[in-house]
Order: sequence, then structure tokens, then C-alpha cells
Amino acid sequence: MNRSQKLARAITDVVVRAPFLWPLLRKPMTRLFDQIAPRWDAMTSANRLVAFEAALEHVPGEPRAVLDLGTGTGDGAIAAALRWPSADVRAVDVSREMIEEARRKAPELRFDVGDASALDVPDGAFDLVTMNNVIPFFDELARVVKPGGHVLFAFSNGSETPIYVAPERLRRGLRRTGFDVVRELTTGPGTALVARRQVRS
Repeated sequence: MNRSQKLARAITDVVVRAPFLWPLLRKPMTRLFDQIAPRWDAMTSANRLVAFEAALEHVPGEPRAVLDLGTGTGDGAIAAALRWPSADVRAVDVSREMIEEARRKAPELRFDVGDASALDVPDGAFDLVTMNNVIPFFDELARVVKPGGHVLFAFSNGSETPIYVAPERLRRGLRRTGFDVVRELTTGPGTALVARRQVRS
């Protein structure tokens, strides 16, 4: 890994174990992605969406409201919009520069600057939340995904992805916040997981 990738991995490892430290680490992570935004698409690998798109196939039904978290330059949101043309697809990233790149690439979609740990959306707003190479905040996911809705995590290069969360840690966080894992898959070098928010009777 290069220096930027090592920084992203270090921040990921800390925040996954201690989410309360994210406010202290958000600025260096944001600065990192602001700096690389103009060359992001050129520097990322061609297989960055392979696991993500494979996991989309395992989301049942037709989600009406989709949120792509940590969207970067928008590829995840674009993939979701192509798969479900009638869905209301929104996307958020902590990096303003990444969002500006995404808006230029897909002006028909809604891209907003925002923090995945504290989203400015109502409770239960989404049928599906997708994340490709993103740090998860499980309590906030449980708040914004409606009962019976789904979350999707993908990591382009499996454990070699700079922003990576191991499956056992994902499962633990999901169980704690009321999700059931419905699918885990490996596609090429990438891994992905789909989970469903429990419906309380």
C-alpha cells in the first residue's frame, strides 16, 4: 500500500473498533479524499465495482429509496440507478471534492456532502443502503434503514482494500443492531455481504 492507502487503513481500523473517535479522525480522512478526488477515477482499479454489482443481484425486490454511502465519485450510486431506474437514488460522501466530481459525472442524481455517522435524513428513510469500501456506522445504519430493508457492504479487493472491515466484525455489528446476514460472496478479489433489517412484531 502507498502512504495514502496506509493512512486510510489505519483510520478504518481505529474507527471500526472505537467509533466514538471518528470526530477526531474525520478531518484527516476528508482531507485525504479531497486531495485525490480529481484523479480518483484514473487511479482506482477496473474491478472496483465487481463485488458491489454482484451483491446488488442479491438484493430482493425493487427498492424504492436507495442511499449510497461514501459514494466517492458516484460509481455505486450510478450502478444502483441503472439497476433500478424507478428508484430514488441518493448518495453521500464526507469529501466535498469527491461530491463535486460525482455531480459532474452524473448530474441527474442527487449527491450531498454528509457524514455517514450522522445523516441528515429521517428514521427508516431507505429500503437499501449500499457501501463500497466504506467504514460502517452500524447504529446509524439501523436508524435509516426501514424494517425489512437491506444494507450492502462490498470491498473491491477483499482484505487488501485500504478501507476494509473483516466479515466477522461486520456480522457482529449487524447482529448487535438488528440485522440478519442474508448473503456473503466472493467475486474475483472482492468480497461482499448483504443483510436485512429485522422486522419487529
